[in-house]
Amino acid sequence: MSASEVLLSGDALLSVPFPLLTTIAAVALTTVLYFLLLSGSRRPKPALDPVAFAPLPLVKKESLSHDTRRFTFALPNGPAGLLGLPVGQHITLKFAETSEDGSTKNHQRSYTPVTGDDTPGTVTFVIKVYEAGVHPKFPQGGKMSQHLDSLKVGDAVLMRGPKGHMTYHKNGRFTVHPLLKRDPDQTRVAKHFGMIAGGTGITPMLQIVNRVLRDEPNSDVTISLLYANQTEDDILVRKELEEAVEKYPGRFKLHYTLDRPPEGWKHSAGFISKEMIEAHLPPAAKDGSVQILMCGPPPMVKFACLPNLEKLGFRKEDHFTF
Repeated sequence: MSASEVLLSGDALLSVPFPLLTTIAAVALTTVLYFLLLSGSRRPKPALDPVAFAPLPLVKKESLSHDTRRFTFALPNGPAGLLGLPVGQHITLKFAETSEDGSTKNHQRSYTPVTGDDTPGTVTFVIKVYEAGVHPKFPQGGKMSQHLDSLKVGDAVLMRGPKGHMTYHKNGRFTVHPLLKRDPDQTRVAKHFGMIAGGTGITPMLQIVNRVLRDEPNSDVTISLLYANQTEDDILVRKELEEAVEKYPGRFKLHYTLDRPPEGWKHSAGFISKEMIEAHLPPAAKDGSVQILMCGPPPMVKFACLPNLEKLGFRKEDHFTF
């Protein structure tokens, strides 16, 4: 009698010795578990490697303002490939500069993309270009941003990733990876995120805003963003941010501050202050359910954000700086 006849025939099944029945059941269960584990492990391979650089060709370049560009690159794993970048992480870009004497110097800079697995086949960055001779403190400007601005469609840039010390998971839960590897990871859970961004520091914030609001429609996690820039023209991804305010009115609040505001400006003016944080971000919570995320120029974080957060009762474990 075949195995199928044994399984289909009730009389035959009753005649099979009990040890043989248990063996058949064990084999069947093992087979099912194997295929379940196999299917669960077939996750798409990330587009990038955290160690080895890979060339990504530029497929689209857009000018958003006089000094801001949107660069879109093709992923190395094909048009259906996914970036696979954990939310909260960023990507390192690299190029070699050749001097007049023929010597070369490598330049690297990390950026947070404004797209993720929602755009198969590509990855997009919004980057401010720092030209040489504009800022007295940085006469050479930004080497990487100027190089990117010089690219033509079809030119490639070396990239690797992920990289970073924060990984957002789901429903306000995220992990902080300490600078020292010997220190353990910290898991935090936020019910309310307060964000302080300056200039191009908005990009990691947008990454988390999209995940919390767009990808978790049933979550009750809220976000309040305080975004600082020099002028109104310097506000990056403004359209995306203000669309989020309209789409998620109960979960997302947005407030700007400008160093040089135009006449009739309805938001704040000046540097980040204690009063701004108190008015536009959630108050500190003893249970750690309010988490403040920061990204921007180091002086902004060091002198304007951290001291004022401390005055308002935020502890070290209540905030994170990208």
